[in-house]
Amino acid sequence: MENFTTLGQFVIEKQQDFPYAKGELSRLLRDIGIASKIISREVNKAGLTNILGDHGSVNVQDEDVKKLDIIGNETFIATFSKGGEVCVIASEENEGIIPLKGTFSKNGKYVICMDPLDGSSNIDVNVSIGTIFSIYKRVTEVGTEPTEADVLQAGNKLVAAGYVLYGTSTMLVFSTGNGVNAFTLDPSIGEFCLSHANIKSPDNGKIYSINEGNAAEFPQGIKDYLTWVKEEDKTTDRPYTSRYIGSMVADFHRNLLKGGVFIYPPTAKSPNGKLRLLFEGIPMSYIAEQAGGLATTSTMRILDVEPTKIHQRVPIIMGSKNMVNKVLEFMNK
Repeated sequence: MENFTTLGQFVIEKQQDFPYAKGELSRLLRDIGIASKIISREVNKAGLTNILGDHGSVNVQDEDVKKLDIIGNETFIATFSKGGEVCVIASEENEGIIPLKGTFSKNGKYVICMDPLDGSSNIDVNVSIGTIFSIYKRVTEVGTEPTEADVLQAGNKLVAAGYVLYGTSTMLVFSTGNGVNAFTLDPSIGEFCLSHANIKSPDNGKIYSINEGNAAEFPQGIKDYLTWVKEEDKTTDRPYTSRYIGSMVADFHRNLLKGGVFIYPPTAKSPNGKLRLLFEGIPMSYIAEQAGGLATTSTMRILDVEPTKIHQRVPIIMGSKNMVNKVLEFMNK
């Protein structure tokens, strides 16, 4: 324990490696850590304080809103409003942008896109959920009112991105463009401590994560890939193992560490895919690439997709490099 590094210490030590390092980004990462601790506390006591279950409303995605969705969204908005580094937020829970109204927010240099509580349909059954975030520099002039242009930026302009996993432990994983590092919350001292330094995702793995309940509607290339992974072949270590939780953060995190591929393809009902470009596709693709993996829509790199609307959806294939390439091989036949 005498050699542990807290999130705050890490940020200070590595600040010179951050793009645009002026202290604001360091404070912003600290604010994300603070908000994550609050949400972790609420998640861990959810069954005791009547905050499980539906809120009784639906969000812009036409999905049932959980009580913890509201808590997560409001916690991050309040935290960023007080910090002064962020001028505008785009949240999966809100239809439009959220210009922050704090005293210094108009002068904020950064933009946040977030899914405050990913996998919230799993809340009531005590399955791991998470927060996903991405950080950009604003494109409008500092001191003016932010606009949608600040939010609608391609992933190749990211300053930082990451996620928080609320599972058996709470873990904050992020990158500022110099590799991926993970911090686990030590509740005894209330600090995120560096637990996984410079994560490198294996180039190969045996795990594929996809909702096979929709298989009848998948493109033929995906159907062929699913047939291939189930075949017995010792030379390629098949069959593979299917692991799908339905919480993207949890599925992605497991594959990041162990090697695997996460697939959410287009279907007849959702020809553009189901997952959101700004809130899930871009930030998770950034982490995948920073760890040595790949992320694609099947036709182009996700980080090169130019967003045209806040809740735009894209197909997603991401994870270990060789596994993603194998999926593309079937897609391109």
